[in-house]
Amino acid sequence: MKRTHPRRRLLTGASLAGLVAATLVPLSAAAEPAAHASAASAAPAARAGADLPYVELEAEAAEFDGTLLETDAKRTFGHTNFATESSGRRSVRLDGTGQFVEFTSTAAANSIVVRNSVPDAPGGGGADTTLSLYVNDEFVQKIDLSSKHSWLYGSSDDPEGLTNTPGGDARRLFDESHALLAESYPAGSTFRLQRDADDDAAYQIVDLVDLEQVAPPAEKPAECTSITEYGAVPDDGEDDTEALQQAVTDDQNGAIDCVWIPPGQWRQEQKILTDDPQDRGEFNQVGIRDVTVRGAGMWHSQLYSLTPPHEAGGINHPHEGNFGFDIDGDTQISDLAIFGSGTIRGGDGGAEGGVGLNGRFGENTKISRVWIEHANVGVWVGRDHSNIPELWGPGDGLEFTGMRVRNTYADGINFTNGTRNSRVTDSSFRTTGDDALAVWANRYVKDPAVDVGHDNTFSGNTVQLPWRANGIAIYGGYGNKAEDNLISDTMNYPGIMLATDHDPLPFSGETVLSGNALYRCGGAFWGEAQEFGAITLFAAGQDIPGVTVKDTEIHDSTYDGIQFKSGGGAVPDASISGVTIDSSNNGAGILAHGGARGSATLTDVTITDSAKGDVVVEPGSQFQITGAP
Repeated sequence: MKRTHPRRRLLTGASLAGLVAATLVPLSAAAEPAAHASAASAAPAARAGADLPYVELEAEAAEFDGTLLETDAKRTFGHTNFATESSGRRSVRLDGTGQFVEFTSTAAANSIVVRNSVPDAPGGGGADTTLSLYVNDEFVQKIDLSSKHSWLYGSSDDPEGLTNTPGGDARRLFDESHALLAESYPAGSTFRLQRDADDDAAYQIVDLVDLEQVAPPAEKPAECTSITEYGAVPDDGEDDTEALQQAVTDDQNGAIDCVWIPPGQWRQEQKILTDDPQDRGEFNQVGIRDVTVRGAGMWHSQLYSLTPPHEAGGINHPHEGNFGFDIDGDTQISDLAIFGSGTIRGGDGGAEGGVGLNGRFGENTKISRVWIEHANVGVWVGRDHSNIPELWGPGDGLEFTGMRVRNTYADGINFTNGTRNSRVTDSSFRTTGDDALAVWANRYVKDPAVDVGHDNTFSGNTVQLPWRANGIAIYGGYGNKAEDNLISDTMNYPGIMLATDHDPLPFSGETVLSGNALYRCGGAFWGEAQEFGAITLFAAGQDIPGVTVKDTEIHDSTYDGIQFKSGGGAVPDASISGVTIDSSNNGAGILAHGGARGSATLTDVTITDSAKGDVVVEPGSQFQITGAP
């Protein structure tokens, strides 16, 4: 959803050695060495990450009878590398009848999410299969698995060029399946995913499970009006868009006080928005205002689409799709799920995957406990000023909390077009196809001197497995912060990046990265010739002043822990304090490239077990580092 500006090819002489296939290590059910435990399960910074309602368990740390997949030393990505795309860079492959992965719960649970990979159909487009779930040795049900939303082919350097048509290298190999179980099981129960004779795909790869005790559905608030009063029928497979749209319109016009989405599966095949009677522009770009939409819980009230967005037609903008909501201001949405039908970001004729929540967002908008999956972008906050200038209203004071954004083809949540004073807190992001969280202070605003993205905060979030781009990115602006986030397993880019590519409005004031914990971040990209650090600062053409990195843990980086990259601008007077960097596997603890300019002061920095030195300033660099680890 970033306009058409390509992500800039960064300038560095680093290169990646030859490709190494993932190691296959057969292990029996009795084998469970401590080394299999994901480093993400180690104690991170005390405050880092979201307060998640589920317990996540790694397949490699469970009891299993299958093949352990382990990545190569450089975590090679984009060449059908299953282990690289696995949490903790390990997963378990089942390809024989009776093979299994068995997890022991640590808390009561009545639901399961399985992150898995299964083969694509020979001609592309995905295939369906199953795994058998046993709890405490009793068969419970089949878990449906599908590759419909995974398996993209081509070059990751060109995400819009990736295709669903098989050919050559593949990536985005994993997707997720979820099931709400008929009963609850106490802590200490065993959840076994087993390949039975009728689970007949060539293989099923299990990466992890989330076990959650889902609360019963919430009751309808007295002030709300149900969409069933407008003719919507749950679980019947018929399109409920007309009923949902009419209820929202009535709320917007003051005829009702709140829209209630009861428990059930509700099919939605058009974006909910405000129909523009003036038909300004090629596509309808007027969002809803003064609306409250409530559901019974993200596991209970679920909107879903079956039509790929590029086939939906109607009044929707093709980039924004045929599901979810277009929001212009003063809107509250809570306790529901939005499951899109996207399968692609570009490729195959520009077939984008839609956006769960998009629009100007304006003021007084709060989004809580919304689950978004299989969208191109989870949430895109902002419209260019040129899109109906008289409706200009950047996001201001927005709050996103308890979000669950999974398996997208581009960004998770992106604050752009002058978004300010806004927050994403206590939310989880997994397998995003671009930045999981971003501030992009772009220039497509009413007044570039005023409408700068500023004072936004990403705090207490858990970000896992972005399959392209960063865990958190900040492009320009001032007063923006990333605090107390837990970020792990980026495929090819940093865990956190500050950069001036995408031609943003300038950085100014202070940008703070504080209390974050990063595990196995960084990677190689742009023809696999450029190696990114876990935290990377890239002054592509403009300076990045006012950077503070403090109270941060960086563990098991693929390349450097902190990296100052060559560019046309400088990073002057960066402050790095209270930082621990451990095990930079193929790089330095802190690296300044030969073309980097600026300076940094180190205070109370600890660096251990770096492959290429603790603090390295490449020959010819104008970058100055004061202080020592």
